[in-house]
Amino acid sequence: MDLALFPYFLVSSILLTLAPGPDNLYLLTKSLADGARAGITLAAGLASGIVFHTCLVILGVAALVKSSPIAFAALKYVGAAYLFYLAYGAFTAKVADAQPTEEASGQATAAGSNSATNSVSSNETSSQASSDETSRQASNGESSAFAIYRKGLIMNILNPKVLLFFLAFLPQFVAPNNESPGLAIAMLGAVFSLQAFILFSIIALCAGKLRGFLNQGPKSQRMLNRIQGVVLLGIGGLLLVF
Repeated sequence: MDLALFPYFLVSSILLTLAPGPDNLYLLTKSLADGARAGITLAAGLASGIVFHTCLVILGVAALVKSSPIAFAALKYVGAAYLFYLAYGAFTAKVADAQPTEEASGQATAAGSNSATNSVSSNETSSQASSDETSRQASNGESSAFAIYRKGLIMNILNPKVLLFFLAFLPQFVAPNNESPGLAIAMLGAVFSLQAFILFSIIALCAGKLRGFLNQGPKSQRMLNRIQGVVLLGIGGLLLVF
């Protein structure tokens, strides 16, 4: 990697990452709909996709896709189909019921208190059930986080335009006389992925702060899910057209 060109590469990478685009738009809507944690997890998936594309550039696969209209079209159609699938999932996502009122919560608390005095064994059973439920929720949370990460990863991998972009972008910052161009491209790809994850995470955190104002109940959550679905449909349509 040419150290003299590195500052230009870093500035260019930051500007490209912050430029309005499909990844930023989907990341924003995802964070608004599901919170900052979901957005950061999605950002990790998108950034991992950059590493994947960098490896393809080094191995020469990117050049092969560029020279093969059939391979490019196949990757494009598969990527669009996956985005449409995600859009369907956003439109049909279940929304949690509204939180119980204070009166209902008070009645439930009183009932729970009265039943708790029946026997010590019932308390132990209830505690065990609560522990099992907590473990189940933690397991579901991990699966959900992995699913979000996977969405970001596959979404990036199946976009041939991202692959061709890195094929054209990364070699520009490698000196012609570099003895290890593959290693230089790998380092540049790693830097691009890292700064993208940091900037995407900041976007997710900012959007997550706004979520509390926008998401005030099931109706708001349903609306945010629909917006997320429309964004995914738009990204898939643009991938097919351009």
